[in-house]
Amino acid sequence: MPERTEELQRRLASYGLDAGPFDGLYGDLTEEAVFDALDKFAPPYVQSSGIIPIEWMPPAKMVRIIAHWTAGAHKASEHDRQYYHLLIEGDGKLIRGIYSIADNVSTSDGRYAAHCKNCNTGSIGVSLCCMAGAIESPFNAGQYPMTSTQWDVLSTVLAELCDEYDIPAEPETVLSHAEVEGTLGIDQSGKWDFTRLAFDPAISGAKACGDRLRSEVTAKLG
Repeated sequence: MPERTEELQRRLASYGLDAGPFDGLYGDLTEEAVFDALDKFAPPYVQSSGIIPIEWMPPAKMVRIIAHWTAGAHKASEHDRQYYHLLIEGDGKLIRGIYSIADNVSTSDGRYAAHCKNCNTGSIGVSLCCMAGAIESPFNAGQYPMTSTQWDVLSTVLAELCDEYDIPAEPETVLSHAEVEGTLGIDQSGKWDFTRLAFDPAISGAKACGDRLRSEVTAKLG
């Protein structure tokens, strides 16, 4: 019924979702807006076999996973959710980003999680909610330091993603934002997530942090 579809489009638009023109036609934009509304407002489904709900991992050809921090507080903001597929809050709670992992198979349409400069196609972005106001040198983790709980959940999340998308836990395919420039040769404008671990200051440098992360991911892959 066109009248009902037009009402649906107007209601979706009232929540800031792009459902296209109010024309009563259930097209691609309206369908995408419906799924965006479900992602934003529906209670998450948690699968028993892992910590990532299965519907958060749609079939897609992905080649790497890049780990970040938000440079924000310990809670995921709506701004943060625009840029990452999965976010881990300070207490370890897992939050889904606005864009699906499948949106990053191709980035030519402009609808994707832009978590990494010139390295988003085929890349899953996972971010820890932390490190607002942090300084690299002399190191100061700021008011919202990375927690060991976040780190432990991160390695579990990455292991599940590696298993689901058949991604090996190697430096070129599972890496932090700070490793992208040195490993893949793509400029990242001095991003330093992660060159330090607030819960273990003895670990220093992008490679050392990355090697530790990959080691823990590999252990959880069994």
